[in-house]
Amino acid sequence: MSTPSSPRREKRGSSSDSGGVIYDGTETDEDDQDEAALPADTPANAVLSSIEWNESPVVNPGLKGAEVIQAFVKHLPNQPGVYRMMNGDGDVLYVGKARSLKKRVTNYAQGRGHSNRITRMIRETANMEFVTTRTETEALLLEANLIKRLKPRFNVLMRDDKSFPYILITGNHEAPAIYKHRGARARKGDYFGPFASAGAVGRTINSLQRAFLLRTCTDSVYDSRTRPCLLYQIKRCSGPCTGEISPEDYAGLVDEAKGFLSGRSQTVKNHLAEAMQSASEDLDFERAAVYRDRLSALSHVQSHQGINPRTVEEADIFAIHVDGGLACIQVFFFRTGQNWGNRAYFPRADASMEPGEILGAFIGQFYDDKPVPRQILISAEFEDRELLAEALSTRAERKVTVSLPQRGEKRELVDDVLNNAREAHGRHLAETASQARLLKGLAETFGLKSVPRRIEVYDNSHIMGTNAVGGMIVAGPEGFVKNQYRKFNIRSEDITPGDDFGMMREVMQRRFSRLLKDHAEDMPKAASDITEAGEDDDTADSPFPAWPDLVLIDGGQGQMTAVRAILDELGIRENVTAIGVAKGMDREAGRERFFMDGRQPFTLPPRDPVLYFVQRLRDEAHRWAIGSHRARRKKEMVKNPLDEVAGIGPTRKRALLLHFGTAKAVSRAGIEDLREVEGISAAMAELIYNHFHEDKR
Repeated sequence: MSTPSSPRREKRGSSSDSGGVIYDGTETDEDDQDEAALPADTPANAVLSSIEWNESPVVNPGLKGAEVIQAFVKHLPNQPGVYRMMNGDGDVLYVGKARSLKKRVTNYAQGRGHSNRITRMIRETANMEFVTTRTETEALLLEANLIKRLKPRFNVLMRDDKSFPYILITGNHEAPAIYKHRGARARKGDYFGPFASAGAVGRTINSLQRAFLLRTCTDSVYDSRTRPCLLYQIKRCSGPCTGEISPEDYAGLVDEAKGFLSGRSQTVKNHLAEAMQSASEDLDFERAAVYRDRLSALSHVQSHQGINPRTVEEADIFAIHVDGGLACIQVFFFRTGQNWGNRAYFPRADASMEPGEILGAFIGQFYDDKPVPRQILISAEFEDRELLAEALSTRAERKVTVSLPQRGEKRELVDDVLNNAREAHGRHLAETASQARLLKGLAETFGLKSVPRRIEVYDNSHIMGTNAVGGMIVAGPEGFVKNQYRKFNIRSEDITPGDDFGMMREVMQRRFSRLLKDHAEDMPKAASDITEAGEDDDTADSPFPAWPDLVLIDGGQGQMTAVRAILDELGIRENVTAIGVAKGMDREAGRERFFMDGRQPFTLPPRDPVLYFVQRLRDEAHRWAIGSHRARRKKEMVKNPLDEVAGIGPTRKRALLLHFGTAKAVSRAGIEDLREVEGISAAMAELIYNHFHEDKR
């Protein structure tokens, strides 16, 4: 499907060529218009080639709840589309799709027969927006995209949306390589996946190297090889870089690998078996042994991995288990007849929702930015299953089935995945219950007004002041939130090397200045303004906060003085609770001293669970800071002096190193010597010479 440019909201009364229409009840500024637009690279954007944002009906701004919904019903068409319900602040409460907008919204306007969740949503609704689509299938795709992007409070939400790794066979080189890939699929080539983990990708690539002998080196290494590398010697690569295999034969290996990863694994194995048999009959036992080893490698790829189907080549299996108000969805990926791993999700959903309803909403969001397999197996029925299959088929441009198997191997696979969902659900409940107790104990121990939902812990790492890095880790009700971790490369030239207090000042300045710039409206109340813990809002339905409820600093009175100075300077000292955690006598664990406003430094009992919890938080911050420092130090160690010369790219750097041998020899070369290098002009030679001889100019 083609992906057109993002639809933009036109000024009132303007029109475009599409039949889509949006209605809302408020005037909007430019920022609201940008929010309404879909990103150009989203698959659901193809649903609406363009949208006509027309003049909205006039609705009394004083209306709220069922009354405002009734006012909109009069103007709605009897067409498929997507609707958004918003509160008085403009926050989206709910996104839904309908076969008939008029009939669906009329149901809300009646104001009776709804669950507590829907009743609360209707009560908070102050405005609505609608967009018509050509079909209900298009409405479903658009709904999933908007839910993922806007994260409405009353929708089922995929809370864990980490990217999946893929296998990439490049398509922009004479000898395609096979790589592990994560992130945007911008590079030309064929992508295979998803895999549940980077480890699964690594194991598969290792086996595919032995089976198909594809290269894994970078293009620059490939171009610079003059003799085969070690991988060729141990029969893990066919050596296309030095002509050990002809381009035609290598292209055949690439086609076989693509066929295997595309689901034609048995065809590829049969071909190799026939080639091995033919070589044996020709008494070419050395060539037959090569085919035997390749077949063995493919068998290793498809070896038993806990759950391995016999009749399912390509499928994703979803199973849901709901208990205690928590939903767990387990996803298993099967490609080429093998298990490519699994992942557990814990979507945010109201306790009153049925398992099938949660599962259907989740799957729609799941495939908004992922390739769709030919077959999807589920453990619970839901209302729009056939519609979802049609929508996914439209998106994938081929037939996709969504089925609830009742018997046979497919039913056994679903049951196995369901058992995994139950086990993951139990583990998660135990972990979150323990975390909740610890957070409550932390609030009681340090006299916090409410149980913290976001804790930030800071630490610095350096060696004699060099390659200094500040690290921030984040923890919440479900443990460490690693996608919120941050590192701060210390940049200030005014800080004396090794000045931990100065480094902490810079980290705090940068972190909270950015928070004030981006999330000033979300700043927590001052502790003096909160009279009772948890009185303000329903935090269970709220997104993970941007501002910390508690800041822990790895350090004592000196670090805390630096932190307080920055918080005072920014005017937020009353809004941020900061506590210093200093190591005890002889840096012995268990004897930490705590520093906070309004209290004398104090310690906790040696076996206090809260003390262990704080130690775990501090140790994680220490690990993160040290890892960031080591990565920066390693980068500095391998840094080439030529990288600092303006105008020197990879080609010129390679030419200089081939001519002179080392960067040090380049730095000593004269202008005439530099001009002899291919690609180095007189002006560039002078530029390079001046870079290394600044003191002689």
